[in-house]
Amino acid sequence: MSKKVAVIGSGASGLAAIKCCLDEGLQPVCFEKGTDIGGLWNFKEEALPGFASVYRSTVINTSKEMMCYSDFPIPKEYPNFMHHSWVIKYFRLYADNFGLMKYIRFGHHIDHVKPREDFQETGQWDVTYTDEEKNETTTEVYDAVMVCTGHHVYPHYPRDSFPGIDDFQGKTMHSHDYKDQHGFENKRVVIIGIGNSGGDIAVELSRHAKQVYLSTRRGTWVINRISEGGLPIDIIGNRRLLQSVPSSVKEVVGRRQLNQRFDHALYGLQPEHNVFGQHPMVNDDMPNRIITGSLVIKPNIKRFTKTGVVFDNDTEEDDIDIVVFATGYRFDFPFVDKSVMKVENNQVNLYKYVFPPKLDPPTLSIIGLIQPLGAIMPISEIQCRWATRVFKGTTKLPSQGAMFDNIRQKKMEMSKRYYNTPRHTIQVDYIGIMDEIAEQIGVKPDLKRLLLSDPRLALTVFAGPCTPYQYRLMGPGAWKGAKEAIETQWDRITYPTKTRPVPKQTTNGMPGILKLLIVMVLIVAFIWRLL
Repeated sequence: MSKKVAVIGSGASGLAAIKCCLDEGLQPVCFEKGTDIGGLWNFKEEALPGFASVYRSTVINTSKEMMCYSDFPIPKEYPNFMHHSWVIKYFRLYADNFGLMKYIRFGHHIDHVKPREDFQETGQWDVTYTDEEKNETTTEVYDAVMVCTGHHVYPHYPRDSFPGIDDFQGKTMHSHDYKDQHGFENKRVVIIGIGNSGGDIAVELSRHAKQVYLSTRRGTWVINRISEGGLPIDIIGNRRLLQSVPSSVKEVVGRRQLNQRFDHALYGLQPEHNVFGQHPMVNDDMPNRIITGSLVIKPNIKRFTKTGVVFDNDTEEDDIDIVVFATGYRFDFPFVDKSVMKVENNQVNLYKYVFPPKLDPPTLSIIGLIQPLGAIMPISEIQCRWATRVFKGTTKLPSQGAMFDNIRQKKMEMSKRYYNTPRHTIQVDYIGIMDEIAEQIGVKPDLKRLLLSDPRLALTVFAGPCTPYQYRLMGPGAWKGAKEAIETQWDRITYPTKTRPVPKQTTNGMPGILKLLIVMVLIVAFIWRLL
């Protein structure tokens, strides 16, 4: 009989988990405490405790070709950067295409996941859940568990860090509870925190509120979704070719490009850390709102008064109506037995962010507990491909000692690159983590093999955008449509913006000799990488 796998959550990671279980001949049962799929991307009119949800205007920060599942391209008609309504529409297409819905139990809340008494022999789990419609609690036995609940559920709300806040007469709230601008019209608003949520909310409210102040301790580098020429920025930046560029060169080029758009120091945003020393903010409108005066950047808040705030530079803003804490989230898995793993200060020991290293046999995996410089969906999917093969026994994990060494190494690398904050405990680079896990299951693109069989495809894989289809070209789970998906990816990128016929360009474009030189440089770099 096939092994029975409990999948907890039916969001971006949970859907991939169900599908990967089916691919490996496992029997998935998905528990979803809500009434629909989509997780974070399923917009709700009201913020609900224990549920992650986007706000009304949320647009995803990664482009469609970089964020799709590896064997299911997003339709060409979809915009490159999708509003949450398009994202959930894609998830429904994915679920319908692979017949995933019938494996999901909606309205089922997980209470406890605990190893059985004979766990060392069987690897089995007692999974206790509540059917909320029937108000019945049941315990069932499962051969493996995939936790797919994400890390945007439990708000980090550091009210105690701000003296005087209890005397403040205005309203305070967390960005988790923000849905839209209604209720903020003609108000004076302070937003604490300069992550993506803080930036998005500050920009949106600056069009409706009387005045918006964005308070930040460190500042940030701001990245536009669109690169030069109008292409998605992640299509340009996520390429294997660029992996060979020294980090010092990337830093110089990145800083120059970001300051060409607007001078971060002039706008009060420039941080002390490097461009790649934090998770950057993706925002297309912030400098425009700052230069109109509707959004003002301020330092950290020193203390609250009854009617306002005093900042670290001793400037004061009075008559503040609302303060929004855009201070991120803490992650936790309260239903997983403490004997399995513990989360402390947003840190948890997981081998390659997936497997608890002390667990033997390894029949529980954490999916999607990463903060990537890139798209999370393909990373969650490849984690699922790896986990299901480990459950099945076709892929083995290294020794416990080797796993702990890997965990320590990653923590050391992270401490050297990023400033110390709970936000940077699960930070990963898109290509790096994708390749790392792909090697575990034998699906990392073999450039030497491709060069011999299909040189043009090999050069595209090396120098072109590292789209998820690359991880379906070979090895377990190879997809016959992967090559075609790679060859047609530019058609899907350009299609949604070509909505009006325009005259053909009259310029001569790039000189032929320059094109030849660029191709030669790419070929030399490609061969050098192989050697």
